[in-house]
Amino acid sequence: MQNNQNSSPQNLPIGVFDSGVGGLTVLKVLANHLPDEHFLYLGDSARLPYGTKSPQTIRKYSEQALGFLADMGVKALVIACNSASSQFRESHFRDIPVENVIDPGAVTALRATQGRIGILGTRATVTSKVYESALLELAQSKNRKVEVFAAAAPLFVPLAEEGWIDDPITNLIVFRYLQPLIQQNIDTLILGCTHYPILRASIQRAVGNSVSLIDSGEALAENLRKKFDNQVLFRRNPAEDLGGSEQSKSPDPNLNPQSNRRIDILSTEESSTFSSMARRLLGEKRIDSIKVVNL
Repeated sequence: MQNNQNSSPQNLPIGVFDSGVGGLTVLKVLANHLPDEHFLYLGDSARLPYGTKSPQTIRKYSEQALGFLADMGVKALVIACNSASSQFRESHFRDIPVENVIDPGAVTALRATQGRIGILGTRATVTSKVYESALLELAQSKNRKVEVFAAAAPLFVPLAEEGWIDDPITNLIVFRYLQPLIQQNIDTLILGCTHYPILRASIQRAVGNSVSLIDSGEALAENLRKKFDNQVLFRRNPAEDLGGSEQSKSPDPNLNPQSNRRIDILSTEESSTFSSMARRLLGEKRIDSIKVVNL
């Protein structure tokens, strides 16, 4: 991995930020939809979870993380963290376009629901009521009536970070947290933390198959595609790539096309669990580097 400041602007990576490994669920979707783009991921694992912090602290940490990625050289920033998105609502940071996970999630939920939407999030996200505001404003603009119910699930983040994905204890905790929403007969559930899709199977079992689960990765990827189409952002030109490795400069045509782009991952804490979860969550996606950094 290199500092990208001297790279051609269109060939700069897309910076993705989360408090830990949860945002890798968003990164995987973005990498699927934008196979030619470089990605630079930052997980602030040393200070997780964000969801238990004050709004002022979350805002400060978010600005520090965004600033770090901006200094590395990126052409777009993705806040792949609901708690951070709830406190950083601006569309730009240092003139770099910013995407958050809340607005796409609200749009997708409104399309899916029959009228009863649940929100499962960290305490910070639930307390901010940012999803309720976004959903009710959207519903009003489309002349629709929806009811919104929210519940906090603070233990989900450490469970996901520990990799307790299909554990009996996890299943019990998931069922306990979801009871208030199940009792409201919700038909759609927003996974209001990017760690929560890691526990998707347990969550789906608890609410039943009739409830649609919404995470914002797909909608967020669509928003980025629109920015490329509208030339708010410019697509990477692999032939002119200035910032990649020797492999990316002279790709072997027999290799998977994904080999011509880089995925670099940064963490603020030395952790074997972070590295193993990163590889597990990204699956077949090649990770070019995993490094520890200080913000």
